Amino acid sequence: MNENYPELTQRFLNYVAIDTQSDETSTTVPSSTKEVDFLANLAKELEQIGLENVRTMSDGYVFAELASNVADESVPVIGFISHVDTADFNGENIKPQIVKNYDGESSITLGASGYELNPTAFPSLLKYVGHTLITTDGTTLLGADDKAGVAEIITAAAYLVAHPEIKHGALRFGFGPDEEIGIGADNFDTAAFGADFAYTVDGGPAGELEWETFSAASATIDIQGRNVHPGTAKDTMINAIQIAMDFHAQLPEAQRPEHTSGREGFWHVMAITGNPETAQLRYIVRDHDRSKFENRKQILLDIAEKLNKHFGQRRVNVTLKDQYYNMGEVLKDDMRPVALAEKAMKALDITPIIEPVRGGTDGSKITFLGLPTPNLFAGGENMHGRFEYVSTTVMAQATDTILKIIALAQEK
Repeated sequence: MNENYPELTQRFLNYVAIDTQSDETSTTVPSSTKEVDFLANLAKELEQIGLENVRTMSDGYVFAELASNVADESVPVIGFISHVDTADFNGENIKPQIVKNYDGESSITLGASGYELNPTAFPSLLKYVGHTLITTDGTTLLGADDKAGVAEIITAAAYLVAHPEIKHGALRFGFGPDEEIGIGADNFDTAAFGADFAYTVDGGPAGELEWETFSAASATIDIQGRNVHPGTAKDTMINAIQIAMDFHAQLPEAQRPEHTSGREGFWHVMAITGNPETAQLRYIVRDHDRSKFENRKQILLDIAEKLNKHFGQRRVNVTLKDQYYNMGEVLKDDMRPVALAEKAMKALDITPIIEPVRGGTDGSKITFLGLPTPNLFAGGENMHGRFEYVSTTVMAQATDTILKIIALAQEK
């Protein structure tokens, strides 16, 4: 596998060397000039490898195409999509480490940071005996989410251009910003993209094939207190911090992320800020089931109403913002892309892992915009932090899977 794509690892290392962290506080899309610059360079690379109609859309997405080389017009137009931004952990001055022929037993020292990857804390390492692993130096994330996906898609596209004897239908490629802050695909132009169905290449270990996600919302709880000197506070002070604590205490402890799995949803408190005068709680709300998802949002509103009734005035305000919905609600009615990907993996002796993902992808939004878009594995483990790593073998398997999907799609 790796011998087919000698440039894959270097392409990935080139990409992760560039900081592209998205900015949640920004009012622009893309949210950072770092992403704009990276996408501009990516567009040049797409042209250099021979893709066609490379253009940058108004939302920052870079689209590219490869024309069909088969006469059969019934072959579906397939798209492959990944995002270029990284998560809210240090992404500056990334210094990847390459660990060859990992033995599955040893701890991997992450530079001089004092941190290490070891199989006791991270049993996922046991899957990678004999693999070459790319890790961090312990001071940054790696960026495999989703620059592994970017590298794999572009490597597959370059392989097809270099091997015109391989038959394929029309192909579409998309690379976008701001997935990590939940807005990158808000205005994805499915008509301009022009695919019949697509895949995000943004998953984890080999075999992941995801067509069900959480439905997701953010919740901001703004609290107005009344601060007075604590020496004369009796029956006068209304401590906004205490209200925040009381608000959070009314959510079920068992329904926090650290106590849930599978299809179980949660409320996750992301930040608490404030003083006795004002305070704010920020949550993310998640559930696979739409009715349970709506109920979770309503519970937040009900707690606020209860507290406001207690104070006899509005001191707690809840702002809810839906982020994405469970794409399984749509894909269950058109399982073509899922069945095709599953067939491709089995043909490559990769065991498909089909489970509801406890998160979301750009495919969640794109699917609801009318383009069925399940998610394929890209290889990353322990994403969004200093313990992130990826196997070069799995990256090659992801590239294989992309090419096998394309090959099977035009076979009768």
